[in-house]
Amino acid sequence: MSLRPLLAAALCALCACASAQNSVRSPHYGDVLFEFFQDHYFESITNLMVSQHFGRIAPHDDEAEVLRGGMLLSYGLHDEAAAVFATLIERNAPPAVRDRAWYYLAKIKYQRGLFGEADTALAHVEQALPRALEDDRVLLKAQLLMARNDYTGAAAVLAPVQARLGAGAASYARFNLGVALIKSGDAAHGDALLEQIGTAHAYGEEQRCLRDRANVALGFSALAAGHPEAARTALQRVRLAGPSSNKALLGFGWAASAMTQAKDALVPWTELASREPSDAAVLEAKIALPSAWTELGARQQALNGYNDAVSLYAAERTRLQQSISAIRGGTLVNALLQHNPNDGMNEFSAIEQVPRLPHAGHFAQLLASNRFQENFKNLRDLQFLAHNLQDWQNRLGVFDDMLATRRRAYAERLPAVLQRAGALSLPALQQRRDALAAELDQASQPPDPAAFVDSHEQALMQRIEDAQAALATNDDAALRERLRRVKGALTWQLAQDYPARVWDTTKALRATDKALADAKTHSAALQRAQHDEPRHFDAFATRIAELQARLQALAPRVAALSGEQQALLQAMAVDELQAQQQRLDVYAAQARLAIAQLLDHAQLARGAGGGAGSGPDAEHHDAKP
Repeated sequence: MSLRPLLAAALCALCACASAQNSVRSPHYGDVLFEFFQDHYFESITNLMVSQHFGRIAPHDDEAEVLRGGMLLSYGLHDEAAAVFATLIERNAPPAVRDRAWYYLAKIKYQRGLFGEADTALAHVEQALPRALEDDRVLLKAQLLMARNDYTGAAAVLAPVQARLGAGAASYARFNLGVALIKSGDAAHGDALLEQIGTAHAYGEEQRCLRDRANVALGFSALAAGHPEAARTALQRVRLAGPSSNKALLGFGWAASAMTQAKDALVPWTELASREPSDAAVLEAKIALPSAWTELGARQQALNGYNDAVSLYAAERTRLQQSISAIRGGTLVNALLQHNPNDGMNEFSAIEQVPRLPHAGHFAQLLASNRFQENFKNLRDLQFLAHNLQDWQNRLGVFDDMLATRRRAYAERLPAVLQRAGALSLPALQQRRDALAAELDQASQPPDPAAFVDSHEQALMQRIEDAQAALATNDDAALRERLRRVKGALTWQLAQDYPARVWDTTKALRATDKALADAKTHSAALQRAQHDEPRHFDAFATRIAELQARLQALAPRVAALSGEQQALLQAMAVDELQAQQQRLDVYAAQARLAIAQLLDHAQLARGAGGGAGSGPDAEHHDAKP
């Protein structure tokens, strides 16, 4: 049984619970959850691991670890997932996180067949888990009990969860438990559970198929117990056009035969024998139908039926051999890959499109099996990884070109930058700044308003001085007084503007200090860049080369694993079809034996009757194979 569908629901419940209880406060963790809920599981786990490497997940570290462990488990990386959960437990994570870690550890142990260790891990779960996880925990507990043949205990555990589960999930739980109880010997309890499903009203095709399966299981259980009437009652409830109809028709015929009602067996077996011969039930019906004719004494019809069966088995065996040859040539796997492309490592996807193949009916049971589905997923994952590696090889080539472009740009721009930096003498500028600061200090202590005159004011002062010199020998007192007042007004204006001019000059000096500091910083950065940039380029080049080497080493490994996985899938398909050939050989041998028995009866009849009334229908003895 695969844990992936259950794990998908559990992981979604985990993330939903985390998001509901604590708002996502890390954008990088939010990005991980976004990819996860888009079913982009590969992108989600890679983004998560990168963000964890750079410490971008806080304060969601524990929840992120549970999510990472769950996704690792979904990919079948049991050791890595177990290490994640064990670390969470050892570092004393919060109780809710620790309980989920124990739960996932129990899942891992159960999948590996370590039922005792799984039970121990499950016992460490102290509090109720989120809804979906809690239901799954109960189901896991029941599975562990059934693994120890404690079906009574499993039933006691499943009883309360059936009330909480939806109708569909509860039906599946009852169906699995009912089949297990029947196989364990508790047929009464198992039949009662299956009877509930087999007689319940079904909504939708999925529930109707489950109801048919329950009735088929009930019917064959009753046949095995020697109750053909009960078997016929259950099998009559199976639809004639459903996936279980062939097996139901076969069982209905055997129930009628067991009740010595050979005529009643003819109807279902005749219908079944006319259907697609790739189904095992149809093949069995081809020899069951002549046996019914034999019981009814119609030996010629029986002989014809057995001969038809032998011919059909021979033709079907030839078709199976053709299918085997096509499988070995890669037709089946390549067609499945073409019709079921995989854009990402979505571990919960399945084969959805079945390609048109010769004798496609041979593969129906194989494609429906969980083992084939899981191995096909592995092949698709390997092909996705191969494409991903090729994509990264292409990207590294682009990065290499970008690095070469930056090296070239650096080499071309550095001389011009150095020339501009050399033209700007920072020591000389610093000296000029210090001289200006000294002049400012001198003008401030004591205050000297004349030190801040501009060119216009300086020209006015010069004119005043020239006028005073010209009037030194002039006796015009009024004119000298006017000149004195003009000079006083200018002096007063300079004194009034002095504080503002000191402030503006001080402010400008500070701006100069900042510009000088920035220039020194840029100069130091330029010096460091001349030393560091070539090293950075070399480090990037080394990293690109290392990644290229790593990718070149991984690509052949992935290609080899893909080839091995495809060979495994083809071997599984060939084994399945060869098993069908073996069943055909057994049926053909039974048919030939029955033909020989009929001919022996005819020979004996001819000998006893002196040749009169000879033929297969001369005697009506039982010739059932």
